[in-house]
Amino acid sequence: MLTIRFDELGLRPDDRVLDVGSGFGRHVYECARRGARVVALDYAADEVVETRDTLAAMVEQGEITPDRLIGVLQGDATRLPFPDDTFDVVITSEVLEHIQDDVAAISEMVRVLKPGGRFAATVPAWSPEVVNWKLSDEYHAPKSVGGHVRIYTKTELRAKLRTAGLDVDGYHRAHALHSPYWWLKCAVGPTNDDHPIVVKYRSFLEWDIIEQPASTKVAERVLSPVLGKSSVHYATKRDDG
Repeated sequence: MLTIRFDELGLRPDDRVLDVGSGFGRHVYECARRGARVVALDYAADEVVETRDTLAAMVEQGEITPDRLIGVLQGDATRLPFPDDTFDVVITSEVLEHIQDDVAAISEMVRVLKPGGRFAATVPAWSPEVVNWKLSDEYHAPKSVGGHVRIYTKTELRAKLRTAGLDVDGYHRAHALHSPYWWLKCAVGPTNDDHPIVVKYRSFLEWDIIEQPASTKVAERVLSPVLGKSSVHYATKRDDG
């Protein structure tokens, strides 16, 4: 399930891509399939291991060539271990809402991006996220596993991206059908994955991802501008030199 639209990102073959907070690698896999040379970075060791294993399996199965994979490593988004102007594309998906010092993280991502390079960030959209916070303290408690520390408005995130040196030039929302799932989870407890209602709705989402029926594609297209769980922003690094 991809949140970023790669036609808006402008990804090109042989682009060097950094995915900050790559999780289990869904976007970095797609970048590699499209011919980019990828680096995946995440704070969680288990996700780093799984992403590395999956990319290795993709090489073994001939889905990507070995030169597409630069590295998979554990690291801190506020202290990226790369020189300035290293990457053609930097993406970060559903990460910034977890980071206390998001301004430092954004600054680091822009630092390692080449002038003229492309940037994409996705965060939970304001209105669905407000419902989640009202339904569950555990969902957003900073000390909980995966807790969210802030709710972004569109204006706030765009202002932070501009201040860091980016020209923001694209926006959309995604995953409308996922908003009710998270409302259900927050209502019964974010870690209560075995609740019958949660299990049933998760099965529906898994079916939708696999089958991709026309009916849910239409529903997503119609509902996402209002109910989309993710807010997706695209930008280009200014060349001030």
